[in-house]
Amino acid sequence: MARLLVRQPSPLLEDGELTHLERVGADVDLAREQWEHYVDAFRARGWDVRPLPAADEHPDGVFVEDVVVIFDDLAVITRPGADSRRGEIETARAVVAASDLAVAAIAHPGTLEGGDVLKVGRRVYVGRSSRTNDEGIAQLRQLLEPRGWDVVAVPITKVLHLKTGVTALPDGTIIGYPPLVDDASRYPHFAPIPEAEGSAVVVLDEHTVLMSASAPRTAERCARADWRWSRCR
Repeated sequence: MARLLVRQPSPLLEDGELTHLERVGADVDLAREQWEHYVDAFRARGWDVRPLPAADEHPDGVFVEDVVVIFDDLAVITRPGADSRRGEIETARAVVAASDLAVAAIAHPGTLEGGDVLKVGRRVYVGRSSRTNDEGIAQLRQLLEPRGWDVVAVPITKVLHLKTGVTALPDGTIIGYPPLVDDASRYPHFAPIPEAEGSAVVVLDEHTVLMSASAPRTAERCARADWRWSRCR
């Protein structure tokens, strides 16, 4: 059964780390409502959803994958590039330590955030960004290659994280908004999309993807014949 770790949004959400964008206010009540719908979408498709303890003192704590990324039966505890986010690690570590997963961790001087990690089949693209450094990528490669994963580093300069710019559809096609993608030639199967928000795609199962309502043109394209096995929600 596929597993999902989640944490509810903090009331301090609007104070989170920010790069590349101007700071605006955040509607915490709306964020929590949207988060509930997000979690329900996974539960409805049979995912094993495991809540982490609230971390209201950490504005970015809702972004769980930045501090723990799961590869098959291995949970990798990351080391965020933003110092303010390292306090999120311990509650995540406690949950995975109590599970049936093996646990490994990225160590100093490496940094790695899960927003820079995109899994496509047995290949893992890792963004070399302001939050993930070469040492972090090297440590991840040492952990994963013996387990049959191919780790590929890609440059990230136009967005915060790799998955801000690109994500993958169920067949492995990688989609992204070209002005925000550093080098689309790094991806064997790349499809450009017409909206920046359209790259925020989460695969729910082999026939269904979850995506932002802010990208209607991308959703329309996703539902057409070329991508007929994916339904955008």
